[in-house]
Amino acid sequence: MPLDADARALLDLLAGAGPTVVENLDPVTFREAFAGTALAGSHPDVLPTKEDCTIAGPGGDLVLRIYRPEVEGPLPTVVFAHGGGWVIGDLETHDAMCEHLASDTPAVVVAVDYRRAPEDRFPAAADDMLAAVTWAAEHAEELGGDRNRLAVAGDSAGGNLAAVTAVAARDAGGPAIAFQLLLYPVCDLTMAQPSYVENAEGFMLEAKVMEWFVAAYLGDEDPKNPGASPLFAEDLSGLPPALIITAEFDPLRDEGEAFAARLADAGVPTVLSRYDGTIHGFVSLDAMLASGRAGMAEAVASLQDALAG
Repeated sequence: MPLDADARALLDLLAGAGPTVVENLDPVTFREAFAGTALAGSHPDVLPTKEDCTIAGPGGDLVLRIYRPEVEGPLPTVVFAHGGGWVIGDLETHDAMCEHLASDTPAVVVAVDYRRAPEDRFPAAADDMLAAVTWAAEHAEELGGDRNRLAVAGDSAGGNLAAVTAVAARDAGGPAIAFQLLLYPVCDLTMAQPSYVENAEGFMLEAKVMEWFVAAYLGDEDPKNPGASPLFAEDLSGLPPALIITAEFDPLRDEGEAFAARLADAGVPTVLSRYDGTIHGFVSLDAMLASGRAGMAEAVASLQDALAG
């Protein structure tokens, strides 16, 4: 189907900034530019309280942001990894999304300020995510959460980190994860899926920028390493149920859908929800896109259903 009118309007607005020249990208200026996208996310009617804390992570201090809704607990606990190609994005760019997940579910949300590439390459971000999930499980009760209702969630590269963490936790014998919420996740770092050609440019995330992200994150690592590309994990059985949301006009569409198919084939209860007419990142752009508001509502409903007391 054609692009939604509001997605087309947003892309036309962004086109005024001119084409992305990958050769001119550097992590610091890219992070600064991406920080402005935080303004495109809506905030819930009732805001959760939030505070930052620091825990001991695999690479040193690891900052987490804890969101607590004004609801009596114990509540489900959701550990969230932000998107941004493992290079850009931070706690602020995804603050509004975490507010919605916390207030609307309601749940305690633990957002992870994981180490970013290229300063810290694979597997630094994945190691930080697993450490954060382990910490959240161990401290769930003092946070007002419930360790028996623990979910991992993330968008784009954050969806990648959530997915590989679910596999790593299964293989390590815990912590027990009850659900994985994966919004247009990166699942195949070979970038060989057909949607990379179909949606190579002009739809927010471009294939050439994704190639830059992958190079920054992986360095010389094999892109088929299942710790980076969960689509290549040998065994996906025994993983937590999943909702995978994809977008029609997204280079990452096919790998998310292939991962959903592999999960289902492995006996994992999996819901795949493709949003036609929209673009990568649409849920975090819910202040501007109707598809984003619908996607956020579906994400919240999936957490409610999966983590009911």
